[in-house]
Amino acid sequence: MNLTNRIYSIDVFRGITVAAMILVNNPGSWEHVYPPLLHAHWNGCTPTDLIFPFFLFIVGVSIHIAYEPRRDQGLTKEALRKILKRALIIFLLGIALTWYTIPVSNMFNAERLASMRIPGVLQRISLVFLVSAILYLTTNWLQQIRIAIAILLGYYVIMNFVPVPDTGHASLEPSDNLGAWLDRLIFGRHLWASSKTGDPEGVLSTLPAVATGILGMLTGKLFTTKAEAHQKLVWLFFTGAMLIFAGLAWGLAFPINKALWTSSYVLYAAGIAMQMLAVLHWLIDVQGFRSWSQPFVYYGTNAIFVFVASGFLAKTMGRIRFTTGEGREQSVWGWLFENGYGWMEPTFASFAFALTLVLVFLVILRAMYNRKIFIKV
Repeated sequence: MNLTNRIYSIDVFRGITVAAMILVNNPGSWEHVYPPLLHAHWNGCTPTDLIFPFFLFIVGVSIHIAYEPRRDQGLTKEALRKILKRALIIFLLGIALTWYTIPVSNMFNAERLASMRIPGVLQRISLVFLVSAILYLTTNWLQQIRIAIAILLGYYVIMNFVPVPDTGHASLEPSDNLGAWLDRLIFGRHLWASSKTGDPEGVLSTLPAVATGILGMLTGKLFTTKAEAHQKLVWLFFTGAMLIFAGLAWGLAFPINKALWTSSYVLYAAGIAMQMLAVLHWLIDVQGFRSWSQPFVYYGTNAIFVFVASGFLAKTMGRIRFTTGEGREQSVWGWLFENGYGWMEPTFASFAFALTLVLVFLVILRAMYNRKIFIKV
């Protein structure tokens, strides 16, 4: 089995993940959303809570696929330059998305910019890519395992036993945990608008997110071994099951929590990702069932582009407002939802609106794929 065939299933996994990101990020109305399409309030894990770690896991897999041919060269100046450049572009795209949410009249207002959020999804992706790629080119797989273990154990100790300066004791509560305190110290007013006490993509929780990337890199190594397909599947399912079990067990002492990106959450999500990738590998690469997955290939081969483009489109439709015939001020987003989907049951209408956005981009991505337009950063 050649490398190209293996990449096909990886593209499908990446495509499923980014399509799911768009689906859960863009309901017609946040007042009407099916519970599985929402994040857990705090502790716990919904299907939506698995999407982001799946993407970081695939970042790790892709690092191995991309850098394995040049691994013997190590971290050259040219390789480091390209890694830094890519990480910086992704980070700045995240900043641009945040900046675009500011009303036009205040987009260059110093006071408004002084409170613009700095962390974010793309920002975390960039940092995990940066650290993981450098580790990949400077360490071997055994060292990577040790680093991941050290990160997860160290994060457990820090979060559970290091006193928070504001309270004098360790805490895992939303506003009292060490990560939230550190975010307030570093970012000040540059935090998530819905929290102000911490950030779900904050500094400290980015450390275990790196461990998610490392687990992806280790999984990518398994894909490029010379083992038979059935051996890879057995290892993927077995290792995935062990990680899920370890995550659930550790969750009894260190609860599974996306906002904190707890060590138990890392293991649990990576285990599920590993098993999902195994299923896709078996269906697509081993059995050759590809036709059903082509839409996800369109998404997977332009993942960063569609995530950024969908964000800008959603924010544009939300910020363009007009006065209706009834004298109400309404956004383009609200008008389309109300007039195009208002006849449906509210929760299903909200879901259908988000699904429509996914399908609209599918048409665009299909055209790009057929014309071999792949926007990379």
